[in-house]
Amino acid sequence: MTKDKKNQTKAEKAEKEDAAPDSEAAPEAPEKTAAEAEEGEEAEETEAGAEETAEEAVEESTPEQQVEELNDKLLRALAEAENVRRRAERDKSDAAKYAIANFARDVLGVADNMMRAMASVDSEARKKDPALEQLMVGLEMTKAEMLSTFERFGIKPIEAMGEKFDHNLHEAMFELDDASKPAGTVVQVVEAGYVLNDRLLRPAKVGVSKGGPKESAAAEGTTPAPVDPALKDGQSAYEDKGKEPGTQLDEEL
Repeated sequence: MTKDKKNQTKAEKAEKEDAAPDSEAAPEAPEKTAAEAEEGEEAEETEAGAEETAEEAVEESTPEQQVEELNDKLLRALAEAENVRRRAERDKSDAAKYAIANFARDVLGVADNMMRAMASVDSEARKKDPALEQLMVGLEMTKAEMLSTFERFGIKPIEAMGEKFDHNLHEAMFELDDASKPAGTVVQVVEAGYVLNDRLLRPAKVGVSKGGPKESAAAEGTTPAPVDPALKDGQSAYEDKGKEPGTQLDEEL
């Protein structure tokens, strides 16, 4: 009997030891379950609020309002598509018109050199030398063909001589005194300018007139304005001192 009691006591102790960890870990399970339950409740409340908001929005908007909103969105989408189409067409047209701008600008330099060479030949020298005359005729034909090609591709020269100076088309290089022309008139063209399909390709380098001198009051037939005597005396005194510099200093010494 003693051995049986001892074995029974050992078995009871083993059962208590095995049950102790379970009893300690048992309270943790309810805490995790409570946190998960709270999170689940919050998620359910959020979903319920979203559903209520959507239902309220649907209830507030009438079918007529929904149709108007859809029509407005459709019109905006069509307008945006039309703007995109127009921009694409404009870009395509500009690319076709102005794609040769860089090439044309380089060709203008060749044309300038040819025209300078032609201008350097004297008409008397052409008459005396038949070979030179034939060469100049060929250059003139080449020039005419070149200008025709320029015009066919939309390259046109700027008529600047005698025109009013325009900063959009002209580049002023210097000013000239010319009484016969009003101020700001182009009186000399140093380098011809060109446009490409109404877009500036190269400005014309020009000389601009300063304008004629202003007519005097006597020539206009008007009498000069009276001068204050005090100002006149002061001016005369200043002029007297200016005539002989150092005179007053010599007198004082």
